[in-house]
Amino acid sequence: MLRTRVIILVLATSALVLACGKSQPRAPAGPRPLPVHPTVRAGECADPQRDGVLADRPTLARADRDLDGDGKDEVVIADRNICTSEGNCHWNVFHDDAGCLRYVGTISAARVQRLPRRGEHGFADVRAIWYLASENRLLLQEYRFRRGGYRIAEVVLCRHSGDDSVLCAEVDASAIP
Repeated sequence: MLRTRVIILVLATSALVLACGKSQPRAPAGPRPLPVHPTVRAGECADPQRDGVLADRPTLARADRDLDGDGKDEVVIADRNICTSEGNCHWNVFHDDAGCLRYVGTISAARVQRLPRRGEHGFADVRAIWYLASENRLLLQEYRFRRGGYRIAEVVLCRHSGDDSVLCAEVDASAIP
């Protein structure tokens, strides 16, 4: 009698596990977690095809531009596989230093604006726009070149209001890793 109860319990549990496994829909294939750390440190020689903030098998897009005012474009490259649906990407920046492509930081943005102010070594400050869930909420992040790479200097949280104005509140940049 006890053996029969154990067998029935095992069969019932197995049937329940199998039924639950079949009835649960698979999670839709969505974006994977974004990498948060570059593969190299600012100032190190690097390969734009495999270094910076990238997924395992990147699909690269380039947006080269002259950021230090020397007349030559810096290599600016992002992995489209880890861009968000809002168009936010992690743009890895590399500076040619006598044949060594030095990684000088990652600018996270959907849109990038070069500013007239300059940081160390003549590199332009950059304003990056990162959309939060929709174009109605956004972060304005200003990057400044210092200590060998681009670093966040200021962050402002904003939202569009109904009349096309933008309302902003400053965020303490020291709280951002």
